[in-house]
Parts: sequence; C-alpha cells; structure tokens
Amino acid sequence: MSGKTNWAEAIKPLLKKYKGKQHPLDYKNTYQLVVMVVLSAQDSDKNINKLAPKIFEAFPNMTALAKTSIEDLTPYISKIRNFGNKAKWLVEMAQKIKKDSNIPLNLEGLTALPGIGRKSANVILRESGAPPEGVIVDLHVVRVAPRLGIATGADPKKIEKQIMDQLPKNEWDTGMAMSFLGRDICRPQPKCELCPMREVCEYYKATVK
Repeated sequence: MSGKTNWAEAIKPLLKKYKGKQHPLDYKNTYQLVVMVVLSAQDSDKNINKLAPKIFEAFPNMTALAKTSIEDLTPYISKIRNFGNKAKWLVEMAQKIKKDSNIPLNLEGLTALPGIGRKSANVILRESGAPPEGVIVDLHVVRVAPRLGIATGADPKKIEKQIMDQLPKNEWDTGMAMSFLGRDICRPQPKCELCPMREVCEYYKATVK
C-alpha cells in the first residue's frame, strides 16, 4: 500500500463518476431494500430484481412478512442461492422488527438482525440516506481496492478499516464507487484504458505502463 498517495485527493475522479448512483438492486422503499440485500448475498442483483415483484406482491411490508411462515415464504425465493437460510433469516427478522417504521438505520441495529453483516448494513445505510458508519466492501471492492493500492489483502473487514483510515467520512461512498468500477471497468480482466483512476493505480503502473 502506497504511503505517498493522498487518497482523499486521488479518489475524486472515482467519486465524480459514481457518487450518489443508486445501487443496482431495484427497490422501492427501505423494507424492500432490506429484504433484497439479504436475498442478494452470494447471488446476483439481476436475479433478485427479477424475482422481487412477486415476493413483494405476496409480502408488501414487514408486518405481512412477520405473519408468514418459512414454508410459505420459501416458494417465492427458491430460485435464490442459500434460500433455506435466507427464508429463516427474513421471517426471524420480520418477527423481531414487526413493522417498516421499526427498521433500524444504524450499523449496530442492522448487524444485530439475522442475515445482515457489515457490508449489507453499509449498503442499507447508504441507500436510505443515513449517515455512513463504514465503507461498503463487496467482492468487487476486494478486487479493486488492492489493485488501486488504497488497501492490501483480501479480508473485507481489514480492507474496510484501511479505506476508512485513508479517507475522510464524507468520502466513504468510495466503497460503492469502487464496487461500480469493479462491475464496469476493473473486472477480473480490467479495461484499464477506460479507467478514471489510471493515474494513481498501482496495478496500472506495475503491469500496464
């Protein structure tokens, strides 16, 4: 990891490109967002978006979800990876929260819920406009951050801590911006010629230049 790069300055082209861009999950409210974030773990946003309308037609809010059983929910999510655990987590969560207005919008409250880790909680906070308490580190960020040189290693928690240490809080949306970069440009086979971060990227300097 480069000690010389002023990341608060260096990250600006990335934030300019992606800051505030909505997450690829196509949700309509916080309840839908929470459910879709839980369902999307180890699955694709595209798959969740496709199945979501039927799920929310059957279970339009947290109250409806709290009244259902794992058996009743399962057919709606059976095409989703790890659906058995996810059905259990969603029903447990709904029974705990009871109604939409009780959804906690802080990291501690969200991570106390079944099926929600730090990454999911950070996504929910970002998308619902709550103040950031961390940085989103998904599988794209795990690839992109070490390539850029803002973090090292492959442990999401350690990468998150390194990014938080390098950037002021008002730039913590960098996590989601890096995720978009990883989806669009910094793919397993990166398209470096299109990347707004070429000038500061250690991978580019080391392998492409």
